[in-house]
Amino acid sequence: MTWPPTLLAIYCVLIAMSSLLGGYLPSLIKLTHSRMQLLVSLIGGLMLGVAIFHQLPHAVEAMAGNGQGHSYALDYCVAWLMVGLLTTFFMLRMFHFHNHEPVATDDDHDHLCGHDHDHDQACLAKHDHDHDSGHVQDPNHQHSHHPAQGASWIGIFLGLSIHTLIDGGALAANVKADALHHGGGAAWLLGLGTFLGVVLHKPLDSLSITTLMAAGGWSSRARTFVNVGYALMCPLGAAGLYFGLQQFGPSQDVILAAALAFSAGVFLCISLSDLLPEVQFHSHDRARLSLALLVGVALAYGIGYLEPAHTHGQGGGAAQGEAQPHNHGHKH
Repeated sequence: MTWPPTLLAIYCVLIAMSSLLGGYLPSLIKLTHSRMQLLVSLIGGLMLGVAIFHQLPHAVEAMAGNGQGHSYALDYCVAWLMVGLLTTFFMLRMFHFHNHEPVATDDDHDHLCGHDHDHDQACLAKHDHDHDSGHVQDPNHQHSHHPAQGASWIGIFLGLSIHTLIDGGALAANVKADALHHGGGAAWLLGLGTFLGVVLHKPLDSLSITTLMAAGGWSSRARTFVNVGYALMCPLGAAGLYFGLQQFGPSQDVILAAALAFSAGVFLCISLSDLLPEVQFHSHDRARLSLALLVGVALAYGIGYLEPAHTHGQGGGAAQGEAQPHNHGHKH
């Protein structure tokens, strides 16, 4: 099959372009706190839905297709999901790389902490905590060091680069799984859910890097160089996993299932690290943020009806005669 690697290459080019775009977002549009949080909620909901509705079911199906019982396949995949989730969690702790917030200016301060809601208490509590611990910081609602407060962009870059290599592997694994088990109809939709989750999330990640570099006084040329390097990480991860899988021959399905489940854990951890802080620190605009979250989850759910498993024709089995269509948990 020549189309899956071609499609994966197209996905990677689009993801690299979206990553490059993220580095220039501040010069294109004003990323206010509210706009950023709406984007985070939408993309977080999409990634959450992709992990649950697509990546985990694909992983279980790939393992079951290797001749394993469904119960064993599920246990195997859930174990790898936990590995992916914990790996990402400890990476977040080590590198502190997942901070999606525009740099606050003095003009923004009242907006950030001036909401008439529980957020004010969060701001005051953080300020008191920082004061007691001997750190003097502006009392904004960030529960990690703000980019403008001297965080190292190198640590952010390293953490996000590893994360992006994993994203590339997740994308390749999903394209490979769809090609192996649901090839045929609507082949251009292979791995669509994971692609959308990655391509929409990358601008926020590259924005974090270039914002920190700008705050540290780095030149535009240096920021562009680093941004290009970061944009290449996803294609490298995708190519490594896609062509590396071919070396495992008959064991491809086992490795593929582990990669898919691992990526589901990564998506779960990243999405929840975006969404859970909303509960405590962003009670303002709760209706809009909740709606954006639900739209993201609904989008991930709806993509299941566009994937090849739903386009083979519902009667008489799969078009290829290889496997019965799975439903990602959808009820028909």
